[in-house]
Amino acid sequence: QVQLVESGGGLVQTGGSLRLSCGASGRTLSGYMVGWFRQAPGKEREFVAAINWSGVGTNYGDSVKGRVTISRDNARNTVYLQLNMLKPEDTATYFCGAATRGSILTFTPAYWGQGTPVTVSS
Repeated sequence: QVQLVESGGGLVQTGGSLRLSCGASGRTLSGYMVGWFRQAPGKEREFVAAINWSGVGTNYGDSVKGRVTISRDNARNTVYLQLNMLKPEDTATYFCGAATRGSILTFTPAYWGQGTPVTVSS
């Protein structure tokens, strides 16, 4: 079973950038699709992005498309989420998830990390 650990969250001003990281222990991430979701207080968890095992295929949620880039470095066993042009409405806890089945187009994680908070000040 893969254990996921997110890092890189924090406080940033509107228009700023952050890079989130999702690392794994217990197993290599290279055999997994990995993605990011976010959840703001009082709201449902929302899909942000997903990447296939090779890193060639990616999928993005409509609310972040054009401002977010997902990538992976299998040698470092890490998946990254680059957040640019951040807005106050991007404030949420960001979770990474991993799965071996399904598609990045309908990404449904079997494993979740604990999340890393992102706060965007206006």
